[in-house]
Amino acid sequence: MHSRRIGDVEVSAIGLGAMPMSIEGRPDEEHSLATIHAALDAGVTLIDTADAYHRDADEVGHNETLIAKALASHDRGADVLVATKGGHLRPGDGSWTLDGSPRHLKAACEESLRRLGVEAIGLYQFHRPDPRVPYAESVGAIRDLLDEGKIRMAGISNANPEQIRQAQEILGGRLVSVQNQFSPAFRSSEPELRLCDELGIAFLPWSPLGGISKAGELGSGHAPFARIAEARGVSPQRVCLAWMLAKSPVVVPIPGASRPATIRDSLAAGDLTLTAEELAELDAA
Repeated sequence: MHSRRIGDVEVSAIGLGAMPMSIEGRPDEEHSLATIHAALDAGVTLIDTADAYHRDADEVGHNETLIAKALASHDRGADVLVATKGGHLRPGDGSWTLDGSPRHLKAACEESLRRLGVEAIGLYQFHRPDPRVPYAESVGAIRDLLDEGKIRMAGISNANPEQIRQAQEILGGRLVSVQNQFSPAFRSSEPELRLCDELGIAFLPWSPLGGISKAGELGSGHAPFARIAEARGVSPQRVCLAWMLAKSPVVVPIPGASRPATIRDSLAAGDLTLTAEELAELDAA
């Protein structure tokens, strides 16, 4: 397994996005545990979760609890960096709400610590800016958690370049990750990716395979992914992740998965080296 760095921790170049195992349409627990174990068997050492990854109102932290169970029942569980997040909420009606108040973030972190069964969270990220709360106050709470030893590393999610620079300042240069949406169908986070590359901060694309399911459709803007995949004898998903990895050494994609075969295919992207011509074609797609 190829590796990259988040802060001072070496992780697999591709992580596992665990959200699909806890929200609407999720598989049963047995299949989810098998998927997480398959990822660990294949060398994954980064799993992304959040307290808001659940379906019903009375099961906050469902995904964190699932991951804790999977790691405790695998001999490589202790080698995994678990990245979780706070600041998003799900009332249980399918909607997403926000609470970026320091009080909520600190309480949420305590609950995540309890569910994960750890003394300190490996990577804790502010999930999404709350327009009702000054950004500096929200990130200040993350700084406090870092200073108190509740979390080992700090990150932010769904942030713009100004917020990245502000968070880096508030955290005293200790910002280690930015988790933004980035995929063939959603490329507006290119400026954030470039800034992370400049600052040496890990960039974790969430939903990295967005748009790839339609890559083979006639007239699709993502058809080059399908063409290159066919020529290489691999899946368009694998081509997509290889394209992302080639953008910068700070990129660590976290594709979602709910089946062992899916995450195994994603992990194989680390062994796929695309040519300069192929990369240029995909950049222009």
